[in-house]
Amino acid sequence: MTIAQRLATGMPLLLLAGPAAAHHPMGGELPSTLWHGLASGLAHPVIGPDHLAFLLAIGLVAGLAGWGWMRPLSFALASLAGVAAGWLGLWLPAVEWLVAATLLLAGLLLLAGPAPRRAGWELLLPLAGLAHGQAYAEAMIGAEATPVLAYLVGLALVQGLVVLGVAALARRMMGLSRPLVARLAGFGLLATGLASLLGQA
Repeated sequence: MTIAQRLATGMPLLLLAGPAAAHHPMGGELPSTLWHGLASGLAHPVIGPDHLAFLLAIGLVAGLAGWGWMRPLSFALASLAGVAAGWLGLWLPAVEWLVAATLLLAGLLLLAGPAPRRAGWELLLPLAGLAHGQAYAEAMIGAEATPVLAYLVGLALVQGLVVLGVAALARRMMGLSRPLVARLAGFGLLATGLASLLGQA
């Protein structure tokens, strides 16, 4: 089994991570320095199963479909805007429910096969970015501007690395059944999204 297949089939294992950790990269402590903000930004997307699953999905689709960097960038920029809006006190309603909904929608798009439904992804990515960004912002409520800016840099870096790394792996899956990989990833996303919903009920 290749690394890319393991990524696709291993998404349900993300359910083993504790959901509370997704919003407290510094163990619940509010980042107060530039370095704390940067470390928190680097950690937040990868310790939350919902955020990490969505990033893996973006990378997988980008690699399978031969996307450039513009579509993943729309998610990343929207997530940074979501953080900034939350820090300024502008919140979307029911953010955690919206994050779970983005996982379910992405899962359904992946179940449709490896050829991405372009209009669906182009609509979903910026909206999902805003929702995930608002969830990221919860770790920075009350922080000063310097750690928040460092937090944004960390978020941008880690999201870019995860998406580009997974996309590079997916592009090398030449001899594999791409529909199977896409559908396995889709089931993983649906499972993660459902678990996120149940965790909030």
